[in-house]
Amino acid sequence: MNTALGTAWLIGLFGSVHCIGMCGGLSAALAFAMPSGVRPARKLSLLALMGAGRVTSYAALGALGGALLPSAGAGGGIARILAGVLLVLMGLSIGGWHAALAPLERAGHRTWQRIGPRALRIARLDSTAGALLSGIAWGWLPCGLVYSTLAWASSSGDALRSASLMMAFGMGTLPAVMSSGALAARLRTVLQRRGLRMAIALLIAGFGIWTLSVPLMHMHQGAHHSPAMHMQNTEPPHHDEHGGSGHQKR
Repeated sequence: MNTALGTAWLIGLFGSVHCIGMCGGLSAALAFAMPSGVRPARKLSLLALMGAGRVTSYAALGALGGALLPSAGAGGGIARILAGVLLVLMGLSIGGWHAALAPLERAGHRTWQRIGPRALRIARLDSTAGALLSGIAWGWLPCGLVYSTLAWASSSGDALRSASLMMAFGMGTLPAVMSSGALAARLRTVLQRRGLRMAIALLIAGFGIWTLSVPLMHMHQGAHHSPAMHMQNTEPPHHDEHGGSGHQKR
């Protein structure tokens, strides 16, 4: 579980670099939407509350997905195979080797362009409750990275585990998304260093391959214990030529 949580956090940290253009801009816009008289310390606390609200929404999505997806049987195996494939694709995307998730990310970006301005107009950031509620609403906005991670987290078939993974993912996105201006540019420069990015990409892809291997091995083992082979191993004893069952006639 600790390895999975670490992987979820790394996906959030390095994957969010691709989302700074959308979510980072949203964070800056929300910060500017605050009343001009808000002190810097208060502004920071309100931004932190927005981040907490967003992470809470991610955890809720994870709990919902984990509760709905099967954890055992053929359905659970298919879900874990899909999760492994998504992790490998995330690793390839973070490493810059393949843009397989780009269509999903573009779809999320187009949706945000339609509903983002409306969300900003109704956001109220002049109170603790307003900042928290804005963050919660933010967490439900469409995002390709979030949806991909959610599919992986939900494949566990366990609401608590899936919620924990999505919470770790959300925590990983906080540094890049909640920063803005020069700080965001500096953070992006650090996270995009080739050696570091390649190492994290390989780690995530490797975890995806491991995730894939578990259900595939179970399927392979199941093939060796098929009903046909079971029938072969349970054939009745052969009768001898005298009509007996291996015992001599008196």
